[in-house]
Amino acid sequence: MAQLFQSSIGRKVAMALSAFFLMVFLLQHFTINSLSVISPDTFNEVSHFMGTNPLVQFVLQPVLIFGVIFHFLMGFVLDIQNRRANGKSYVKYNGAANSKWVSRNMLFSGLVILGFMALHFVDFWFPEVNTKFIQGDWSGRIEGVEGYRYYEELHHRFVNPYRVGAYAIAFVFLALHLNHGFTSAFQSVGSTWGRKKVIQTISVIYAYLIPAGFIGIALFHHLTH
Repeated sequence: MAQLFQSSIGRKVAMALSAFFLMVFLLQHFTINSLSVISPDTFNEVSHFMGTNPLVQFVLQPVLIFGVIFHFLMGFVLDIQNRRANGKSYVKYNGAANSKWVSRNMLFSGLVILGFMALHFVDFWFPEVNTKFIQGDWSGRIEGVEGYRYYEELHHRFVNPYRVGAYAIAFVFLALHLNHGFTSAFQSVGSTWGRKKVIQTISVIYAYLIPAGFIGIALFHHLTH
């Protein structure tokens, strides 16, 4: 296992697998959040289930956090090592001659996304940790709000237009990052042979539809206050 991670191919495969894992989570996260636009009550019920289920909280959530940290650290390592070795990013392109800006700046877009995740943690994850694990309140309710609190909290977060703008900018960078990273992940595991056009099409649909959907959710909650 150690020899696998020491090799360039092994690191690329590990990076690709972590990318697939995070893309599945992103789709699941978007699906749940979209319920806040369609049915607040359903959103509350699903959010409460996810927020109080022991498997989600004590197994899947730590795995997710590890996956995020691993993906970003591995991305930084691969980018730095390959720039030092041959001036190219971890997926080989011929610099400005034949690659898009984002393919040569995955580290930069990754840093923007990392900054966004810090904001997202401050907005949602840290308050959840405080409520459940410090205050010991797993009821999912707050005083003065009928039913569960999750929709109300999400709705309130997007009152500030600057926060909405920050989220929108971050999701634009996420779309660019995903558009390149999706195809690169398949290339790293050798799954593009004979199916490159199909994978590129799916990549574009996923990379732009999901971030656009998140922006739409933020705008919905901002405009419906």
